[in-house]
Amino acid sequence: MTDIWQPVDLGSVHLPNRLAMAPMTRSRAKPDGTPGELASEYYAQRATAGLLISEGTQPSDDGQGYLATPGIYNDAHVAGWREVTSAVKAQGGRLYIQLMHVGRVSHPDNTPHHRQPVAPSAIAPGAQMFTATGMLDIPEPRALSDSEIQKTIQDFRNAARCAIEAGADGVEIHGANGYLVHQFIAPSANVRTDDYGGSIKNRARFAIEVAKAISEEIGPERTAIRLSPGVPMNGIDEGPEGPDLYRYLVEELDKLNLSYLHLLHIGNEQLLADIRKRWRTVLIVNRPGRARDLIGSDVTAGNADIEAYGQFVLANPDFVSRLKAGAPFNEADRNTFYAGGAEGYVDYPTL
Repeated sequence: MTDIWQPVDLGSVHLPNRLAMAPMTRSRAKPDGTPGELASEYYAQRATAGLLISEGTQPSDDGQGYLATPGIYNDAHVAGWREVTSAVKAQGGRLYIQLMHVGRVSHPDNTPHHRQPVAPSAIAPGAQMFTATGMLDIPEPRALSDSEIQKTIQDFRNAARCAIEAGADGVEIHGANGYLVHQFIAPSANVRTDDYGGSIKNRARFAIEVAKAISEEIGPERTAIRLSPGVPMNGIDEGPEGPDLYRYLVEELDKLNLSYLHLLHIGNEQLLADIRKRWRTVLIVNRPGRARDLIGSDVTAGNADIEAYGQFVLANPDFVSRLKAGAPFNEADRNTFYAGGAEGYVDYPTL
């Protein structure tokens, strides 16, 4: 029987355990999009987790949605992330950089070019976003043209190349939580009538083409994707076809032999079982709010190869040691999740 303490391989990367740090936005990057001064320390502190998955990192100016999130698409970003990866590797860790294009979940005040957000269709998410002047309504986005879709795919390709140049072990495509890839999937955000809208096959096309482009650039063994079936974040409604779309999408992505598939899972156990059958490489499952006494249960049951945790790892840099020792966990301070300095970032105590 497999448990979370057994090693596992992601391509050529050897993981000493089956625990991953889930990607978490921390909004502490510098104004130019390079990681903040404390990012190296933050990630290196948590390097005993089998795999670290970075905060969402934009692949272009258009990809930024929130204040102070990092980028990975120019030389300065590469240099900044190289400091992070070097610190992680010095502690024996392994890091994938998550590529997050937010699409319509953006505000011009938060981006370098201050332009209207872009999306599959000109449909606003019906939400607000924090900006330097407070909470503001997210404006209606501009629908991407076909040529702009191709340019966006190339932006993902370039960002993946930059991530590897920066020393990352691989990249995770953010296809979840209502951001751009997820917007193409969902009929509530995508009413296109061309090859990227309408049918299940067409709505899955963008995710597949992004994964193919990145695989061609850095190798499928260093390419991964995160999906969130049924998660209604940021105005997303996948409709009754949602489960069937994911069955199709996972079958097509499986053909690429990617490093791993990362699922944000909220309870459709039949769909999880169906995805498990369709996916041949490593499957990571992240169940929000999982109780401590259930850590390891998905790996033991065969539902997943790796389990991902967010707030537990955020608040406990020595998460692995505490779990092994049965020691109490620090509580996460929600007031310091986003922005700020060391408090709530690199000052959580270890045993």
